[in-house]
Amino acid sequence: MNVSLPPPLPADVLERVRALLAEARASGLPEPDAMTLATVGADGSPSSRTVLLKALDARGLCFYTNLESRKGRDLAARPIASVTFYWRSLWKQVHCAGPVERLTAEENDAYWAARPRARQLGAWVSQQSREIDDPRRLDEAMAAAEERFRDRPIPRPDYWGGFRLRPRSLEFWTGREARLHLRERYEVTPEGIWRRFWLFP
Repeated sequence: MNVSLPPPLPADVLERVRALLAEARASGLPEPDAMTLATVGADGSPSSRTVLLKALDARGLCFYTNLESRKGRDLAARPIASVTFYWRSLWKQVHCAGPVERLTAEENDAYWAARPRARQLGAWVSQQSREIDDPRRLDEAMAAAEERFRDRPIPRPDYWGGFRLRPRSLEFWTGREARLHLRERYEVTPEGIWRRFWLFP
């Protein structure tokens, strides 16, 4: 499935997203970088789950995962997705959708090196989205991984890496009384130009 990549986010839109993330972090909300990621599998089945935003620039939003997980398989089959941030206490929401691209080995390695050692071990232990006969196997596998990599750096597994969602549309939602919410939408036209408009709530 070939998906053309949209142009970079406009500078003012990018700064608004960054400002909202900063506001959410300063508010003391738990997991302010959490976003709901929605994908579609090869068979057309939708799936959603929560992931953490790990990088944001004009090209898009980055997150990391086991590439053999359900989301990894979905994105390999259909490299397009949407994400939604919802900060309930702030009455703010950001939604964006567009094509998804794999991050480079260099980008993956740089983030991997910054991860806590326990999370690096966890990536080796978890066969994400696959069946497990007994959850206690996780503790056994963790102990085995700790022994395997004792006193040496933990390499990044080939099946672990990141994705960048390249927004083709982005919407700012601001909650108001009587459900007269504000919905400000940005969307890329067929000519590759970002268009801004408003939607009824």
